[in-house]
Amino acid sequence: MKFQKFIQEHNNQITLITAILIVAGFFSKYALNNTTGYDIILAVASIIAAVPIVMHAYQALKVKVVSIELLVSIAVIGAFIIGEYNESAIVTFLFLFGSYLEERTLAKTRQSIKSLTEMAPTTATIVNADGTTEEIDIDDVDEGDVVLVKTGASIPVDGKVVEGHGYTDESVVTGESREVGKQVKDDVFSGTMLSDGYLKIEATKVGDDTTFAKIIELVEDAQDTKSHAEKFIDRFSQYYTPAVLIIALLVFIFSRDFKLAITVLVLGCPGALVIGAPVSNVAGIGNGAKRGILVKGGEAMDTFSKIDTFVFDKTGTLTKGNTSVSAVKNYGTNLQQALTLAAKVESLSDHPLGRAIVSYTENQNYAFKELDVEDNQTIKGQGMIAQIDNHEVLAGNLKLMQARDVKLSAQQIKDLDELQATGSSVVIVAMDGQTTLMLGISDIIRPEVAEQLQSLRDKGAKHLVMLTGDNKATADYVAQTVGIDEVHAELMPEQKVEFVKQFQADGRRVAFVGDGINDSPSIATADIGIAMGSGTDVAIETSDVVLMQSSFEALVHAYGLAKRTVLNTKENITIAIGVVAFLLIGLIAGFIYMASGMFVHEASILVVIFNAMRLIRYGKAPQVDQTVQTTPALK
Repeated sequence: MKFQKFIQEHNNQITLITAILIVAGFFSKYALNNTTGYDIILAVASIIAAVPIVMHAYQALKVKVVSIELLVSIAVIGAFIIGEYNESAIVTFLFLFGSYLEERTLAKTRQSIKSLTEMAPTTATIVNADGTTEEIDIDDVDEGDVVLVKTGASIPVDGKVVEGHGYTDESVVTGESREVGKQVKDDVFSGTMLSDGYLKIEATKVGDDTTFAKIIELVEDAQDTKSHAEKFIDRFSQYYTPAVLIIALLVFIFSRDFKLAITVLVLGCPGALVIGAPVSNVAGIGNGAKRGILVKGGEAMDTFSKIDTFVFDKTGTLTKGNTSVSAVKNYGTNLQQALTLAAKVESLSDHPLGRAIVSYTENQNYAFKELDVEDNQTIKGQGMIAQIDNHEVLAGNLKLMQARDVKLSAQQIKDLDELQATGSSVVIVAMDGQTTLMLGISDIIRPEVAEQLQSLRDKGAKHLVMLTGDNKATADYVAQTVGIDEVHAELMPEQKVEFVKQFQADGRRVAFVGDGINDSPSIATADIGIAMGSGTDVAIETSDVVLMQSSFEALVHAYGLAKRTVLNTKENITIAIGVVAFLLIGLIAGFIYMASGMFVHEASILVVIFNAMRLIRYGKAPQVDQTVQTTPALK
């Protein structure tokens, strides 16, 4: 048992040693003209490489499976008997190297459950009946308890706000990057972050019943039900391996020629077949890696090629995931003055919309921090008023303008309606009683999405869907803008999973593309989960394909690459099986001998490798954009 464990742990080193010995053996023969050294070195290489193969063959036989490892093992023994050490060494090396290539793509174990668990709150601050507080373990919190959450802390329960106000980052649950204002009677969710303010929350759901706990459970269930398909080569070997053994036995029975029978085994040994699928996969995976596309193994590549339905999250996927100024309507004569006054007002607040305006103004290189604020006032639910450089500046919503008798023209009202129709939050800025600015603030749509979604259709995608936790108006606008076929809005994570399951029940092959923690259950449930690289670690760990640069062009390339890789793999398997059939028929018919057979056998391996190498050149060469581009605002 210890020896077996040692071999398994050092399988890669054994493969490397075998390769070195093979090179050394050929060097001895052709450079030093030492045939004896050549035979000895290759014999040693064969024995070393055969150890893990024989062990696997034995383990398979114990469960009554006749595997390719068994055929390779018998072929090695036969090659030794007839003195063909070079063939046994090369075959065993190719077998180990093929396994290594496949293993490399699947080596990284998924840590999504652990990552999610580590993010879950472990303690809660309870408010006692006498007003005192104490910190207790999260498992000791009961429904009806009141918990205190301060700025920067994670909310430990699902519940309702009974005191205080603030802003929460709910991206962990809804996937939306915007911060949500919370006040008395509002609902809050476990795992979300209080970015500003303080809250006292009455717990309505605790422990395993919370939304965040359900997300963890969904990921666990999805990963448990996601079994790896049996590899094609293993299925084929159930028939291929016994067939070659039977043919070799029949050849010996009828010919009484042991060398001929062993030659059948040697030539029937599936060198090209063993290397065919892994070398195609590694070439395809390497092509993607150069472009920041990580595909987690040959099985993921195969499944990805069959996808017909793409399901997208909105925020951070179809959009950039950052709340920012997306539209500027200027009604004054001096845009710079209006923006600087607005930024100065908003710099006095921690409101997310205000921070977006401040950031936008800073990006325009407009100086506003030195402006003198004489007085300021925050109007709850409306906005802010300030006296700046002898100007009365208002920044807020329509209610604030109406309360201060600031009239909007017909055109301004039309602009307001149009911005709201896009799902944007709107901040109106007035100076000395006159409307000067209207700022639309939203999550900006990726400019390349519409074109790339059409490219997905051109490559075989039949149905494009968007599932989002955002409001319906914003979702409909984004879907119409980029060309989505079907949209569902205001969804919780478990509802997204249900849609994915329904699509699968309808017979569709589903890929889910997302970037947030809330996406991880859907990513794990879909036939193929695709994570945008700018997203969270848990989404990336749960996924089958990772787009490190969060590029839709990369998504299209990955989809086309998967289809091309699977086709290439089928070509290699066909070549390998065809060559073996030709060799065995030729050997029995008498026009193929050991020397010519070995030449064809080795040539077929090179053909398979060269065929796979075509994948390296698939698609356009990756380009590095060294310019800084700005995204135009939504109109």
